Amino acid sequence: MYKELTSLLGFPPGNFALYEIALSHRSSKEKFLESNERLEYLGDAILGAIVGDYLFKKYPYKTEGYLTEMRSKIVNRQQLNDIAIKMGLRKLTIYDKYNSFLKISQIFGNTLEALVGAVYLDRGYNKTQQFVHKRILMPYIDMDMLESVEMNHKNKLYGWANKNGKVLEFELLDEQMDNGRRIFTVGAVVDGELICTGKAFNKKDASQIAAQQAIQQLGLSD
Repeated sequence: MYKELTSLLGFPPGNFALYEIALSHRSSKEKFLESNERLEYLGDAILGAIVGDYLFKKYPYKTEGYLTEMRSKIVNRQQLNDIAIKMGLRKLTIYDKYNSFLKISQIFGNTLEALVGAVYLDRGYNKTQQFVHKRILMPYIDMDMLESVEMNHKNKLYGWANKNGKVLEFELLDEQMDNGRRIFTVGAVVDGELICTGKAFNKKDASQIAAQQAIQQLGLSD
């Protein structure tokens, strides 16, 4: 893992144990490892600050509202999860690989945030800023394309439904426990017909995932 992590980071990790924690999801069977949740919390704050600073300097004449929206688009759960998978974090994340839900959930984006937290504790703010710029923003974020992205999938789907005289509802279909946490399944229902479902650790994210899937299925993604 050390070699793969070094390749992903672009530098050799100093405190390797810290990165092992960053890569360890709470579902991991490696009980001797601490969960990455605290590092995820720290990384979320550091990443938000670095992205905020990056946008502030890149767009000196843009309004506060524009900068806030763009930052939200960059650090939202789905975006970070997609980036994490492209970076190869799915292979490095230590989690219960027999849990089929976790494989399609957004835990890899959480791992990426935890990794940012680990870099910060291991190498300091400046090195973390370089890591975020070189390994996250530059390779994976197209600012021009991101400008036109509709972030709220539910709003987009509601707009389509209203325009076409459809009745759109989001229904809670299931609620289960997984490692002490609830998993919610929400369905996007159009005119009484279930179109798509989404699963997440809270209802809001589950409904957004269901809406995103419905948008793709209905051919509304353009």
